[in-house]
Amino acid sequence: MGAVYSPETALIVIDMLNDFVLEGAPLEVPASRALIPVLDAAVTEAKRAGAPVVYVCDAHHPDDEEFQAWPKHCVKGTPGAEVVEPLRGREDHHVEKTRYSGFYGTDLEDRLRRGGITRLVIAGILTDICVYFTAADAYMRGFEVAVLKDGVAALSPEDHQWALRQMERLFRAQLL
Repeated sequence: MGAVYSPETALIVIDMLNDFVLEGAPLEVPASRALIPVLDAAVTEAKRAGAPVVYVCDAHHPDDEEFQAWPKHCVKGTPGAEVVEPLRGREDHHVEKTRYSGFYGTDLEDRLRRGGITRLVIAGILTDICVYFTAADAYMRGFEVAVLKDGVAALSPEDHQWALRQMERLFRAQLL
């Protein structure tokens, strides 16, 4: 990847959590398991370049209204809401979210601005939901957006490709 990361670029890793990644999980995304080595390498590269690594993670209350649309998942304080190995504990910042966008109702933007971040490299799951809405909000907040195309996954190849095309077209996202 070379020169992708710098101290002004943050790697944003979205929802690489047990309740999405592990086999048999409540909201299992089978393609997510293939992302682990890609994201492990990206985290290593980002850290080597002095870029902050931010994990943006679902952390729901047991009665969260999202459970009306989705099965109960990533309940705060449960093993299902933990980052999967070997990614666990490698972040510089951990941001808990309760909605699709990593910016909605969180301090993500403040953390990034305080750190002088102007560019985001976004990875994780789901390409067409949490990655997509986080990229949209980043773009609307004036951040330069890049998506690690081999570091994102959706439930179907069609949804994955649609989201990549839309992010590239609408948010001027660079696909890395």
